[in-house]
Amino acid sequence: MLRPLLVVPLLAAAVCGVWLARGALLRWRDLRSAQTYELAGDRRPILFRAAGAVLCAVCVTALAGPAADGILGGTGDALPLEDARAATAPKQAAPPPGEAADPAAPSTAVPAPAPVVSHFESIGHPAGGELLESAVAGRDGHPRKVRVWVPAEYAKDQNARFPVIVLHAATPRNTADAEVPDVFDGIASAVQTGRSRPFVVVAPEAPSGTERPCDLVAAAPQAVSDDAALRTAVAAAFRTVPAGPAGWGVLGVEGGAPCAAAAGLSRPDLYGAAAAVSGRYDTVALARTGAEAAAADAPHLLLAAAKADAPGLDGLRKLQAALKAGTGQAARADVRTSEIVQDYTPALERLRLVRVAVQYLAETLAKPS
Repeated sequence: MLRPLLVVPLLAAAVCGVWLARGALLRWRDLRSAQTYELAGDRRPILFRAAGAVLCAVCVTALAGPAADGILGGTGDALPLEDARAATAPKQAAPPPGEAADPAAPSTAVPAPAPVVSHFESIGHPAGGELLESAVAGRDGHPRKVRVWVPAEYAKDQNARFPVIVLHAATPRNTADAEVPDVFDGIASAVQTGRSRPFVVVAPEAPSGTERPCDLVAAAPQAVSDDAALRTAVAAAFRTVPAGPAGWGVLGVEGGAPCAAAAGLSRPDLYGAAAAVSGRYDTVALARTGAEAAAADAPHLLLAAAKADAPGLDGLRKLQAALKAGTGQAARADVRTSEIVQDYTPALERLRLVRVAVQYLAETLAKPS
């Protein structure tokens, strides 16, 4: 129905409302006069007429908007939004008569957007270096936190490119430096004592789809936290050597040690060496992970624990024996152990163990060109 036709009931409601309101006013005057002479009066006719007038006013209000839209050219019979846009869009001029459109003519396709470079912001200066943080999209499209620590030597030589240590975490949505805050001190001390060349350290956030991220890496090696998107973001923002086994290693401390062991055993195509410090390992799962690795290169793995850490020593020995007795790539793995570190406190022992692990990574990875 056309909206201008709403004017008819609108006028009817308005006239009825005025008539009822006028009747209520007259009845009210008669009642006031009767009360002046102390005569009884009936109020019900007044109330009925007043209620009717209010109802008519409501009807007038409800009908006034649509009727006005229809009369003044509202969108009641307008084209849909898509059709309106098509109708108002500029038409492409047709070719002159006798000239066919050239199929080889260049198209006006919109160029693909340039890749987005993650912006890393400085959040601190632990161990004489600088710690930066950014967010990089994960496999599910949601942003994940990534922290990158650059050593003091990074700012001294603007032309140097640095090898990379990927630092694995064991707690969902946490980075490894949040679990082991002094890990950068151990890495820096290896450089300061001349046992290692400087590394850039990448600490990605552990995935949140499971309570045990290390088990996920062991079961699905493609789920390593430093995927292609993260490696691309790091390469775009920092002066690192190209991603690959020639210059990238992996490290895990305490809870993150099984993650590092699983990543090193299953992905020697990504990491030239792996070091696991003070870990507790699922020997059967890691031996199976190593045996099923598809890479052609043999994995290189260091398992380290303090001399006083009896459970840690027992675990690393069992894992070394299981890999040696395994099949496939597990049997080819070059597994070394460090079992003699001791110091006055667990914190000092952890510092020395990290230093040993970084020295191993520096010696095992290919020398810089």
